[in-house]
Amino acid sequence: MNAATTGLAAGMALGFAGYFGGFWAFLLVLVLGAVGLIVGLVVQGDLDLRARRQR
Repeated sequence: MNAATTGLAAGMALGFAGYFGGFWAFLLVLVLGAVGLIVGLVVQGDLDLRARRQR
């Protein structure tokens, strides 16, 4: 799946949550989606939470 398809699916999920569940359902789906994205990036190896910058 490319970025446009993923963005479309995420937007549709947020739209359905907002329409059928109201603001709090929209917010819950948004937060859980962001957490899922971060976990997915860590598992995939694209995001290293232990990386530190050195000056």
